[in-house]
Amino acid sequence: MFTRIHHVGIAVSDMEAALSLYGATAGAALLEREPSRDGTMEIAMLRLEEGGGGGLIELLSSRAAGSAIGEFLERRGEGLHHLAFEVEDIEAALVRLKEEGYRLVDESPRPGAMNSRIAFLHPKGTGGALWELVEVAKEGDS
Repeated sequence: MFTRIHHVGIAVSDMEAALSLYGATAGAALLEREPSRDGTMEIAMLRLEEGGGGGLIELLSSRAAGSAIGEFLERRGEGLHHLAFEVEDIEAALVRLKEEGYRLVDESPRPGAMNSRIAFLHPKGTGGALWELVEVAKEGDS
């Protein structure tokens, strides 16, 4: 059902400092930087390894008081926010996971970074880690 780990989400207080850290130290290249759909967060997607074959890191910072990332940073500080798993059919994955008793944060997919569709599973059912499902945009999707 999950095809691969799509990315690791990291909550950061200072996007510029984080971009410098992950770029200079880890050698990650910035793929895209954008606000969240609701404008409360800034999202930067970085790729490790040149040539497009490496893993992805998603940096998340708050742009507005009361944002989900802002609240996370206040409670837990900077660090791992979520693990994202790529799926072929996000609707089917959500139906199956709900039938298996997993607690869904999102009952249906919503728009995500880089034109993807995403949904989250509650960490109480996934061993304490927030899981994100990602359906990557197909070529020609806009």
